Amino acid sequence: MIVIICGLPGVGKTTLSRELAPRISAIILSTDKIRKELIPRPTYRWRERRLVYDVMVLLAKYLHNAGVNCILDATFNTENSRKELKRKLALAPDQFSLIECTCFEDQIISRLKNRKNDYSDAGIFIYRKMKKIYEPVSEEHIIVDTSSTSQIDIQKIANQVLKITP
Repeated sequence: MIVIICGLPGVGKTTLSRELAPRISAIILSTDKIRKELIPRPTYRWRERRLVYDVMVLLAKYLHNAGVNCILDATFNTENSRKELKRKLALAPDQFSLIECTCFEDQIISRLKNRKNDYSDAGIFIYRKMKKIYEPVSEEHIIVDTSSTSQIDIQKIANQVLKITP
């Protein structure tokens, strides 16, 4: 199973990934962490982004073929980027889940202002820039409002991802 968790910076993708991973026995692959491991001082130019996403896809395919569940924690801010990812992974619908994180903007701004010791360099400027180009997910997917993390039912999300009916 490969789970894609997408959404704007500061929306709670990484927090959700960390909560969900142990429930579905998954490894988290984060573009922010991969970027920092590969490139000590990232410039966020097109080639760099391409390398980071290509490495993520390669690792995800390797883990999936080894029978290891993984969560892909990344913005995937356009329909095209999500379609390209699905094409590259070449998975059957039952091997793949897509989660879109949403959140109130004031909560996102607060999170970005208070972000410390994080792999992500995205601040308020980057959030606003990405918000202009972000395309909401149009295909079937799970939507998680991360405005109040205490209100999120992780087990329910895990069951949806694993296609377990109550």
